[in-house]
Amino acid sequence: MLSENDTAPDFTAPLANGDVGERFALADRLDEAPLVLAFFPGAFSSVCTGEMNTFQERLGSFEDAGATIYGVSVDSPFALNAFREQEGLDFDFVSDPNHEVVEAYDATMGFEDLGIDEVAQRAVFVVDDEETIAYAWASENPGVEPDYDAVEAAVRDA
Repeated sequence: MLSENDTAPDFTAPLANGDVGERFALADRLDEAPLVLAFFPGAFSSVCTGEMNTFQERLGSFEDAGATIYGVSVDSPFALNAFREQEGLDFDFVSDPNHEVVEAYDATMGFEDLGIDEVAQRAVFVVDDEETIAYAWASENPGVEPDYDAVEAAVRDA
């Protein structure tokens, strides 16, 4: 897994922001930094829904600290847009159906019992305006959510 002070891997991937066809390029978004990249296994699942709703509930605090939040998963942009709409989420998502982003960030896991080889591991990276990882966290247990206070503190320090 990537660690604090590592250079964040640059990537371009579909953006799920309510429309279809837009792209997210990390290098082009550094003016929005600090960026919170919140990787999660799958839209519409219970823990992931809770996590994204917690980011939504705290969105004002993150924005007050100057941060921009992006959810990241291997779900299609169509599924992520439906998830955003159903849950009333006001931040955008990065769709990684080809698994390039999760692999670049070494944030993958599988659900062997379900026959799923690779999804996004539950992980959070805070990327500063110099493309440096200011905070890195990942859980081996998909049922464990991040320490939101620690993420917010990292944003304020970035």
